[in-house]
Amino acid sequence: MEAPPRLALLCLPPTIRKTIDAVRLRPNEKTPSPSRATASLFFFLQISSYFNKKITTKIKDLLQQMEEGLKTADPHDCSAYTGWTGIALLYLQLHRVTQEPTHLQRSLDYVKRILRNLNGRRVTFLCGDAGPLAVGAVVYHKMKNDSESKECVTKLLQLQRIVLASDSDLPDELLYGRSGYLYALLYLNTEIDPETVPQSVIKEVVESIIESGKNFSREERKTERCPLLYQWHRKQYVGAAHGVAGIYYMLMQPAANVERETLMELLKPSIDYVRHKKFRSGNYPSSLSNETDRLVHWCHGAPGVIHMLMQAYTVFKEDKYLKDAMECSDVIWQRGLLRKGYGICHGTAGNGYSFLSLYHLTQDKKYLYRACKFAEWCLDYGAHGCRIPDRPYSLFEGMAGAIHFLSDILVPEKSRFPAFELSPQMKENKEKRNS
Repeated sequence: MEAPPRLALLCLPPTIRKTIDAVRLRPNEKTPSPSRATASLFFFLQISSYFNKKITTKIKDLLQQMEEGLKTADPHDCSAYTGWTGIALLYLQLHRVTQEPTHLQRSLDYVKRILRNLNGRRVTFLCGDAGPLAVGAVVYHKMKNDSESKECVTKLLQLQRIVLASDSDLPDELLYGRSGYLYALLYLNTEIDPETVPQSVIKEVVESIIESGKNFSREERKTERCPLLYQWHRKQYVGAAHGVAGIYYMLMQPAANVERETLMELLKPSIDYVRHKKFRSGNYPSSLSNETDRLVHWCHGAPGVIHMLMQAYTVFKEDKYLKDAMECSDVIWQRGLLRKGYGICHGTAGNGYSFLSLYHLTQDKKYLYRACKFAEWCLDYGAHGCRIPDRPYSLFEGMAGAIHFLSDILVPEKSRFPAFELSPQMKENKEKRNS
């Protein structure tokens, strides 16, 4: 048996590291003795337990700090991005990882609070009413309260008229636009049942996003080069939060059921257009007109674009997309420990999710190792002189996001970027219903 892989050496006390060194192969030795092989396996298991225990302890510590800090948070911010829905989503995640009923109950407590304070100003999952309603529907479903769950779904579907209104100035991006509403619909169909939201509703929203992209591309005279083009605040952003990477990623989701012809003729050339904007470093610009290779965040740069590339590889089966995704991973590995903070949108936790996603896709332990090293950075929360965010305990800017990432390190095979990546449950649910 080989000595434990490098991944296993994370977070080790010096005494255990010395023991591991002792069981490595000596020069010219082809195989260790049985006793040494047993010792190697024993310490591998102990190391895994040690690392998991350290993460679990830190999660409990950060949760306590977060709850204390939230006493001074904005009582009117119900968003998933910086408000109370994000906290409900965190506890829903902790229940998924640990199966502890107290976490689900805590999520329900927050859901009840936010559903009393919807403002109706925005329609997306991250920054609007769609997030509270979708999370509420899922939490009530898990609590076996079907009537409350269906009421949340009904209210969510009523927002569609705003999304599809012909005179609407709604953008298409993820945080404030149609793609953010689309995510909420897909989230329900993957978390509850594939038929929770009718396919006809999803199709209308998808077609609205596609028509908007075609129209703007035509205005910019880029139909041949980039058939689907989008802008936000008069800029053609690239990243996941406000840009084309997030929109293309959402349109490529299996649950969106976009026709193959549309994927090939409109999405694929548009993705290739963005690929050609890559910097020599492997990073991506914040907008198509920006030539500054500076930002390495999920919202702007390689950590957001990598998800689009991985999904393109899954959909189109062409190695160029995986190659570019791996280049993004290298950029994030080199430049992704951010002084800006530990959060998800523009922090170390969000960057760490790119490694977990690439690990899912490739099963290459290198990416799991990288994710764990970014988790180690988060274990020393507050010790790096990072900037304190405006909403320091929130899901996408602050501590709740770091906790979410650390909890996913405990079950890396099932991890997913919150409010962005979707559960693979839709296929499983269909199989159950057909059996």
